Amino acid sequence: MDMDNLPPPLILEILSRLADSIDLARCRVASKTLNTLSRDVRSINLNCSFDRYTKSRSPDIRDSITPFKRIFNKLISELSIVEAISIGVEKPFETLDKTPLGYVNDLYLTDVNFVAHWLPKVNEKLRALSISDFWVQSRWRPSNILALISSHCHHLLELEIKNSWLSVDGLLLMPKLTTLTLEFITLDDENLEKVNQCFPYLQVLNLIGVEGLKEPKIHLEHLKHCHWTVSNGPRSVTIVAPKLVQLNLLCVKPNGPRSVTIVAPKLVQLNLRCVKPKMLVIDTPFLSYLHLTLQGARSFKVQEFHNLDTLHLESPDLGNLLCSFQFGRTANNLVLGAKNRTELLGQITFCFEMLFVEFPNVKAITVAPQVWAAFQWNFSVGDLELEVRTYPKGLKEITAYLMMLNVDVTLKFISHIVNICTSLCDMALFIPRGLRSNDASDFITKCTAQCSKVRLRWGTWKEGTKDAWISDGV
Repeated sequence: MDMDNLPPPLILEILSRLADSIDLARCRVASKTLNTLSRDVRSINLNCSFDRYTKSRSPDIRDSITPFKRIFNKLISELSIVEAISIGVEKPFETLDKTPLGYVNDLYLTDVNFVAHWLPKVNEKLRALSISDFWVQSRWRPSNILALISSHCHHLLELEIKNSWLSVDGLLLMPKLTTLTLEFITLDDENLEKVNQCFPYLQVLNLIGVEGLKEPKIHLEHLKHCHWTVSNGPRSVTIVAPKLVQLNLLCVKPNGPRSVTIVAPKLVQLNLRCVKPKMLVIDTPFLSYLHLTLQGARSFKVQEFHNLDTLHLESPDLGNLLCSFQFGRTANNLVLGAKNRTELLGQITFCFEMLFVEFPNVKAITVAPQVWAAFQWNFSVGDLELEVRTYPKGLKEITAYLMMLNVDVTLKFISHIVNICTSLCDMALFIPRGLRSNDASDFITKCTAQCSKVRLRWGTWKEGTKDAWISDGV
C-alpha cells in the first residue's frame, strides 16, 4: 500500500514516532505528502553518532560532512510548532580520550550562542527540552544556558541537561517546570539554593553525578519523586520535602557525606545507600518500603516506622544495624544482604532466631549468601542459642541463598529452622551453581527427607547471573 494513500493523521502519527529526526528529513524527499505533513511534527530528536563524529575529524572526508549544528538548525526551522526537543551525542563518546580539544564548539551543545539562535523561535510552545552535551568540549567552561532557558521558556514543563558545566548566574523563576534532570553536571550552586528558589514547583528531580556541591539541601514543597546519586564528597546532604513519596538517595563514594537528613512525612518508598555517615536522621513516619545499605554509622536518629511492610538491609555490621534501628514491628517482608555479593561478613552477634524479637510479625524472609553463612556459623557454635526465647509464629516463606561451606552443618541448620518455624510452609533454597551435580543431588535428597513438613523449591545461584530453578516443589 502506498503510504501517500493513508489518512493524513495516521501518516503524521507515524512520522511523529520516528526515533531519529534524521529519518524525518529523509522522508521529506520521498514524496510531496510526506514533505508537507512532516512540517506538522512537533518534536525533534537528534543525536550525533560516533560515526559522524569520527568522519568529521577525518582530513579526507570532513569537508563533505554537514556540521551537526547546521543540521539541527535546519530541522528546527522547517517545523511549524515545536513542543519537545532532544539533542545530544551518543554514549560511545564517553570512551573518547579526555584530552582538551581547545575551545572547539562544533558539539558544544550548551553553548549559549548556539542555543540563543534557535530557542527564541520555539520557546512559546516548547514543553520539554533535553540536551546531552559533549563533555570533552563542554567541561572547560561554564555555560549560562540555564539563565537563557529561564528567560525564554515560560511554559517549559521538563528540562534535562547532561554532561556540562552549568552556571546559575541570571537564573530566573520557572514556575511551570515540574521535572528536572541534571546528569554528570558541574553545578555552580554549592548548596542548591538557586535550584530551590527558581524551581519551586518541581515534582520530579533527578540529580545524577552532580559535582560542585558542599552542603546541598533540597527543600521543595511540591516534590514527589527524587533520585539523587551523590558522586562527590559534600559535607552533608539534607532533603526536606513534605509531599515526597519516593526517594532514591545513593551516596556511592567512600568520602560520602558525613551527615544525611531526610524529613519527608509522606514518604512511602526509600532506597538509601551510604558509606559511613556520622549522623543519619530519617523522619519518614509513613514509610512502607525501605532498602538501606550502610557500611556503618555512628549516630542514628530515626522515627519508628509504624507502617513499614518491606525492609531490605545490607551492611557488614548487620547485627548492630538491626539493634540500632527501631524499624517497627509491622514489617511483613524482610531481605537481609545482597545476593550478588559473596564475601563473608565479620562475626555477627546476631542469630537467626533473634530476627523474630525485632520482627515478630514477619511473614517472608530472604537471606543472602553471606548472611546465611554468618547465621549458620552462629548456629554451629551455639553461643547465642540460649539467649533467645521467642520463636516465629507467622513466618510463611523463606528464600535462602546457601554458601555450602559445610554440608552437614547446612543440613542441620535447615532442619533446625523448619522445626522452630511451625507455620513455615514454603522454603526456596538456592545452592551455588559451581557445586558438583552429584553433591547437589545428594544434598537435595537428604534435605527433602528431613524437611517433609514444608514445600521445598530448589534453584541455583551464581554471582553476577540470574537465578535458575531446578524444581518448583510441585
